[in-house]
Amino acid sequence: MSNNVKLYLAPMEGVVDWTMRRLLTRIGGIDQCVTEFLRVTDLVYPTHIFYKNCPELHTQSKTESGTPVFLQLLGGQAEPMALNAIRAVELGACGIDINFGCPAKTVNRHDGGAAILKSCHRVFDITQAVRNAVPKHIPVTVKIRLGYDNPESCIENSLAIQQAGANRLTVHCRTKTNGYTPPAYWEWIPRIKEQVSIPIVANGEIWNIDDFKKCLKETECEHFMIGRGALANPFIFKQIKNFSDQNNWKNLIPDFYDMSSDYRGPRFAMIRTKQWMRSIAFKDDEALNIFNQIKTIEIPELFRSKIQDLNQI
Repeated sequence: MSNNVKLYLAPMEGVVDWTMRRLLTRIGGIDQCVTEFLRVTDLVYPTHIFYKNCPELHTQSKTESGTPVFLQLLGGQAEPMALNAIRAVELGACGIDINFGCPAKTVNRHDGGAAILKSCHRVFDITQAVRNAVPKHIPVTVKIRLGYDNPESCIENSLAIQQAGANRLTVHCRTKTNGYTPPAYWEWIPRIKEQVSIPIVANGEIWNIDDFKKCLKETECEHFMIGRGALANPFIFKQIKNFSDQNNWKNLIPDFYDMSSDYRGPRFAMIRTKQWMRSIAFKDDEALNIFNQIKTIEIPELFRSKIQDLNQI
């Protein structure tokens, strides 16, 4: 594997929060994280909202392990997006990421996420406004899907993003209407790379080392973003970097609960830990068996006691 390969933890709303970023970057292998999106309407958010979205702003926009964290903005109006980007950078954000990829119906109905991909002019205007607003040394990155319902629009949108001055482009290799249904259409990445020169990050359906190798071969990318695959296998980044088979996820669960409890309280920690274990269970039969035994527990103290040693379940 090339030493130039960079791996990014995908932003996932309601999933990859401060606690998850902290834990996964502690394992190792992640070169950069992106926050959950901050939904921009027509106002500049007060300081405490930025800190809530990205607590790493208190620590030079890095996790405790030293991994950089870009702050992600989502919105359909260029000026408010630019103004919020300025404020984020003033508070210490080391990079701004623009979300044109979210497929959620509520987000798209309210003029955000993948809905913007219907117009390459809007993609250009928003990206350029953010790029022009923040200092040149601050990277501005963009995440898209192949399109809203037509994958061919990815070429036009990618060109618009490059022309607007973005430093890097992440492509989730499905359209909005594809949702998360397999497969990911990696074959579009080489076509995009023929037209643009900024770094392209391949995203979608990387669950294990074999998937990574296939994506690497098909896209010839050096940058990869992993989301659901990292939740199912929290060691995937380290496995890719070291080609290691390590995956002792059971040792992480109590730590994650305790970190989440310190962050937002025991009941939140119980809900989030169940959510994460369900993701692990998606690709792991042992995790599914354990999850089925603990999913109905409703008392945080009892739940914490039960997960103390998952090897005994």
